[in-house]
Amino acid sequence: MSLPPEYANPPLPEGINVTRTHPLADFARLLAGVAVVLVVTVVILTAAAGQLARFVPFRAEAAAVQRFERVFPDAGGGPVEPWLRDLTARITAASRLPPGMTVTMHYVQEPTVNAFATLGGHVVMYAGLLEKLESENAVAMVLAHEVAHVKLRHPASTLGRGLVLGLALTLVSTATGSDMVGNVLGPAGLLTVLSFSRSQEREADEAAVGVLAALYGHTGGAADLFRTIQAQRAGGPPPAFLATHPLDAERIAAVESMARARGWPTDGAPRPIPADVRAAVRRVAERQAPGVVD
Repeated sequence: MSLPPEYANPPLPEGINVTRTHPLADFARLLAGVAVVLVVTVVILTAAAGQLARFVPFRAEAAAVQRFERVFPDAGGGPVEPWLRDLTARITAASRLPPGMTVTMHYVQEPTVNAFATLGGHVVMYAGLLEKLESENAVAMVLAHEVAHVKLRHPASTLGRGLVLGLALTLVSTATGSDMVGNVLGPAGLLTVLSFSRSQEREADEAAVGVLAALYGHTGGAADLFRTIQAQRAGGPPPAFLATHPLDAERIAAVESMARARGWPTDGAPRPIPADVRAAVRRVAERQAPGVVD
């Protein structure tokens, strides 16, 4: 018995269950969309962590790294470290640090051409960099720059970003993410491998130039420092200082422009490094020269 036309199954159109695109292409688009969402999320969380870390009380930051202070070797006496600490005290006074914030100066007798600031207000100067600098003004520029990082809470901000990025990497590779988090939280990460962004470097430059003007009446130390570092870059491998403090023509011009805009002379008579300090630093350099056995 045949059914009336209204109850008969209509014929299905051709290709109703067939896509015009390859299934792998659809899957690739899906993966790309998920990747974009993850990247945007990580960027937002990283930026937020960096900003929120600044609100952690400085005393908590200092207490967190106190047990790692042994990472910095003892300078072993001599005139260099007391001179650096006195100069740092003058710089911190001119920098007008927030109440309760302190800076601890460390002098490391190693030939590395570097200096850095890290968590808890620790500032490190290496003999290798100090030996290259020709005036107290240039040394003060280095120290004022590092003190500015401490004042602006850049180490804490950088630590927060590093932790979020490390945790995000665990989604891609557990080993890679865990290694990065371990490096950030370990003694090396907490105290020695923090790297600041270019915007943070510019902020520290601006603060340091103001301190130089307050201490010496001019900002010539900034130019002296930049010339010295550029000369180091010209011959042989670049100094470690450039890895954490990248210099370029735009940044140097910005510092000079900043000084002129505020009416600060960009050059002036340099103040010499004390003779006993200079001699002690040179003895370190000679003792650690290739072929010399200490």
